[in-house]
Amino acid sequence: MKLKKQVTVCGAAIFCVAVFSLYLMLDRVQHDPTRHQNGGNFPRSQISVLQNRIEQLEQLLEENHEIISHIKDSVLELTANVEGPPALLPYYMANGSWVVPPEPRPSFFSISPQDCQFALGVRGQKPELQMLTVSEELPFDNVDGGVWKQGFDISYSPHDWDTEDLQVFVVPHSHNDPGWLKTFDKYYTEQTQHILNNMVSKLQEDPRRRFIWAEVSFFAKWWDNINAQKRAAVRRLVGNGQLEIATGGWVMPDEANSHYFALIDQLIEGHQWLEKNLGATPRSGWAVDPFGYSPTMPYLLRRANLTSMLIQRVHYAIKKHFAATHSLEFMWRQTWDSDSSTDIFCHMMPFYSYDVPHTCGPDPKICCQFDFKRLPGGRINCPWKVPPRAITDTNVAERAGLLLDQYRKKSRLFRSNVLLVPLGDDFRYDKPQEWDAQFFNYQRLFDFLNSKPDLHVQAQFGTLSDYFDALYKRTGVEPGAQPPGFPVLSGDFFSYADREDHYWTGYYTSRPFYKSLDRVLEAHLRGAEILYSLAVAHARRSGLASQYPLSNFALLTEARRTLGLFQHHDAITGTAKEAVVVDYGIRLLRSLVNLKQVIINAAHYLVLGDKKSYHFDPESPFLQMDDTRLNHDALPERTVIQLDSSPRYVVLFNPLEQERLSVVSLLVSSPRVRVLTEEGQPLAVQVSAHWSSATDMVPDVYQVSVPVRLPALGLGVLQLQLGLDGPRTLPSSVRVYLHGRQLSVSRHEAFPLRIIDSGTSDFALSNRYMQVWFSGLTGLLKSIRRLDEEQEQRVDMEFLIYGTRSSKDKSGAYLFLPDGEAKPYVPKDPPVLRITEGPFFSEVVAYYEHVHQVVRLYNLPGAAPAVSEEAAPAGQLLPHAGHGLPPGRTEPPHAACCPGPGRLQPPRWPAGGDLGPATNAGRQPGPGPRAQGQQENMQPFPSPVGTANPGQGGPRWPLYQLPVPPQSPDFHVPEHPCARPARGQEAAPRPCSVLISSSGLLSAL
Repeated sequence: MKLKKQVTVCGAAIFCVAVFSLYLMLDRVQHDPTRHQNGGNFPRSQISVLQNRIEQLEQLLEENHEIISHIKDSVLELTANVEGPPALLPYYMANGSWVVPPEPRPSFFSISPQDCQFALGVRGQKPELQMLTVSEELPFDNVDGGVWKQGFDISYSPHDWDTEDLQVFVVPHSHNDPGWLKTFDKYYTEQTQHILNNMVSKLQEDPRRRFIWAEVSFFAKWWDNINAQKRAAVRRLVGNGQLEIATGGWVMPDEANSHYFALIDQLIEGHQWLEKNLGATPRSGWAVDPFGYSPTMPYLLRRANLTSMLIQRVHYAIKKHFAATHSLEFMWRQTWDSDSSTDIFCHMMPFYSYDVPHTCGPDPKICCQFDFKRLPGGRINCPWKVPPRAITDTNVAERAGLLLDQYRKKSRLFRSNVLLVPLGDDFRYDKPQEWDAQFFNYQRLFDFLNSKPDLHVQAQFGTLSDYFDALYKRTGVEPGAQPPGFPVLSGDFFSYADREDHYWTGYYTSRPFYKSLDRVLEAHLRGAEILYSLAVAHARRSGLASQYPLSNFALLTEARRTLGLFQHHDAITGTAKEAVVVDYGIRLLRSLVNLKQVIINAAHYLVLGDKKSYHFDPESPFLQMDDTRLNHDALPERTVIQLDSSPRYVVLFNPLEQERLSVVSLLVSSPRVRVLTEEGQPLAVQVSAHWSSATDMVPDVYQVSVPVRLPALGLGVLQLQLGLDGPRTLPSSVRVYLHGRQLSVSRHEAFPLRIIDSGTSDFALSNRYMQVWFSGLTGLLKSIRRLDEEQEQRVDMEFLIYGTRSSKDKSGAYLFLPDGEAKPYVPKDPPVLRITEGPFFSEVVAYYEHVHQVVRLYNLPGAAPAVSEEAAPAGQLLPHAGHGLPPGRTEPPHAACCPGPGRLQPPRWPAGGDLGPATNAGRQPGPGPRAQGQQENMQPFPSPVGTANPGQGGPRWPLYQLPVPPQSPDFHVPEHPCARPARGQEAAPRPCSVLISSSGLLSAL
């Protein structure tokens, strides 16, 4: 490049000098006095000299042009096959370790101050309620509180409302789970559609009636099956405020296992549906049934322009403490917020449940008497043996007084004289008789209370937003602003217990197979959305939109709704019945297959050089999937790339908005493999055996791993060929520690293998950044030391096991009830250890009887070391890493994969409450290498998607970019103490699919 510039500058200089010389000569002749004296006639001798000089100058310019052209051609010839400095190959040290030469380019990112405004901002006043502090200070003593078992006696004076009336909003609602004891479709057919049909007719009977609904998934299905007249009636009810859609999400999601990508996606899907069909925008959040609450959700609701929210399932001791301090309503602020920009007003329901007996006041025996679905003769009754009575003129005074007493007592727990009283339960109001019983009897009570000014109460039906609006008005603030005297809270509400030591932490890991499948679907959805957008944008810009299958957008919509449905708090949690779980699994698999079809079509279009030759044929797709699942509970089966003399093209797609360097691994049919770039430049690869067990290699299947650098949102291409490139095809070496066990070990001439029968000495893996030590007996991590630091970090990893209680209360899908503290796991036999070492990564696999663990260390910048645990589906087993910190129980960052502070759990909490949602505990690895000691947190590494035949359509391999920042969800769900049996094993985490055609392989995330 420098030579070309120098030649160009020199040529230009010579040309300028020649032209300037000619100009001076002409100027001299023009001003020659002899010429003027001779009347402007030049002597012939001077004219001849001038002509000769001009001819010489022209000849010099022509020669100079030829020299410049010759130099230019030489430079192009020399640089034709050179894209940069020559790649330095990995080399093997005498001590047995691989060394990858450092790149000439820096492998770090600069950090701008604008990237972290919250951290750099001036810290304001600390929140009055910090959940870390609250959890440490509470006694959790579970004292009997009387009629309010988990609370205390509440007293009041009748004169407390002399200056300001008590304003009561009774909010009818029906909580509809999109799958739990029945499937989504069965619930809809048998109950939900009847609830919504009755809603339309019964609300129109009296304009004073109100109703709220939360699950847009059910509402959308019902909407598709009603006529235009009923749709118009629904729009009128929404418009006049009788019907409110609260939160507006596709479901009421779980907040521990769900990734924030899916939380946002289901919220957008619901809000867009409401805007399109009802012209409605949700204002208030309603979350009565998730099993604990993450601060991620209020953050998302605030960003979605909701101003208020409600929660219910919070630890009973925290509820009691907040009730005693009048802190049940607060501004919920993010822990990292330096001001109030993330604040959202939150109402915490004070009592045990959201059903009618636990919502009117502290005494469920009395409140149950005002659930008029339980009138004598119905299918359900009150457990306290005192049934409701229909309200008549003769008993209305006594009944109203009894109910008002509960209202007043409940109101004493709050800071305003505006009271919220939910009226509903699971799948309520499915019969017209219940609508009539509830609305007629309550309206008689309201009419009586409102007619007595001396009672100082105004009661009416209302929606959730009616309540919040009245509270804001009473306190004199705008909706969403902090009312005077109300506290600010930061933190989360995990772990949840509803009574005694019944901590709802088992669902963090129930049915882990489907939790993993959820992450796989998320990754494919994001990749499919990006590739579809790129392909459609190009097709429209090129005037080829008619040739591209725009109908694929419907497949994306279905996949979004499937993913949203699975975020339901009885779906991703693993707490539904088996038949319902199967239904979810079938839906997830169908959407996964559809997304791969979208990826196939988009990748096919994008790799073609001649876009006009693109032909969409759904019956005969150009590409095939690399991995397949035979059914919803089957592990993916990866396709082995059959190598021959013709190249197989692997197309890689980077879904992130930043350039990345990652190791891509493929399965091939031969260890004799060459990998080249699109231009034919050979690359160094690591070839490893593919193992089916601790000691058995899979015959004729091998793993080839190659480091690939891809631009942001870019496509890249690799070629795979059968052949051996000695300096670049680098085999992995293997050591197997049998520890005295008489086992036969597979061998292959391509891989150096050493069997150690009884070695127990510690050993280390290292790269140019760190050294990681392992126990030679257990194969588990012992310590990590960065090579630029003297001090090592102790890890001392071990497996712990929990026992099961002998009492009738045992661990299940919801609860984790161990018999005490965890004890070390002592296997019957020592593990078999397999150590694989290669130029780009090394790994240690420890095979125990009930669990095997993989620790992988990458030898590249930007590829983070990862730890993966896979446990058998039986037992309560978990990995534990000592961290060298002061004593105290630790809990991972809060849920939904958003960053949060680590937390110390109070030592008085039982073991069941000592757990956090580890599904999302990992952080996204940064640009430099690091070790992770608890679980694998796989980045969406670029991975294969499919192939194209070079002879079809003359493909170019362009790099497409789209300025949409994709998210990168976590993909692996490790086994955890309370795992329930699941059909099939835990799937190995694979961030993407590989798609195969008859002519090759194409890859995209």
